[in-house]
Amino acid sequence: MIAILDYGAGNLRSVQNTLAELGAAYHLVRAADQVRRAEKIILPGVGHFGQMLRALDALGVRDSLRERIAAGVPFLGICLGLQALFESSEEAPELRGLGCFPGVVRRFAPDVRVPHMGWNSLERRQDSRLLAGLEESPYVYFAHSYYAPTGPFTAAACTYHVPYTAVLEAGPLFGVQFHPEKSGPVGLRIVANFLAL
Repeated sequence: MIAILDYGAGNLRSVQNTLAELGAAYHLVRAADQVRRAEKIILPGVGHFGQMLRALDALGVRDSLRERIAAGVPFLGICLGLQALFESSEEAPELRGLGCFPGVVRRFAPDVRVPHMGWNSLERRQDSRLLAGLEESPYVYFAHSYYAPTGPFTAAACTYHVPYTAVLEAGPLFGVQFHPEKSGPVGLRIVANFLAL
């Protein structure tokens, strides 16, 4: 079962439409027992880091998400879903992230126009299963004011005044800072690559 975690994210419908276009069966899930049955998990995200983490805790799915990730279930975090994989965010410093990766999600500098919105190219840092079959520097659609640090998990970066992680890959754990569901054929290919894992 492909599970899309439904915690009230604004881009849920566009993620559903992308999976439907690819002919993929999925379930919207809102409970820990549903997460524990998932064969693949997609965590979509728009909005506020604190709002997302509070919603995950209110649904009681934080521990089940971490269990499934630790068990090697393929996981794809989109935009805020990628940021949630880190220890914390400056957007809500009082809350813990899922803590799968070290580091703090930071806001772009005060003199930088935010949100970073629009089409930007990816800078590959290593081989990427999500980007398989795409050109070297594909263009994808971003909309965010906070960014994740780069590290050994960075499969591709983007630079908007500073370089940051745009594609994260570590075993079965994946994240994209951009919105594949709004990135046309490139985004469809990225989601199809995840579904084919």
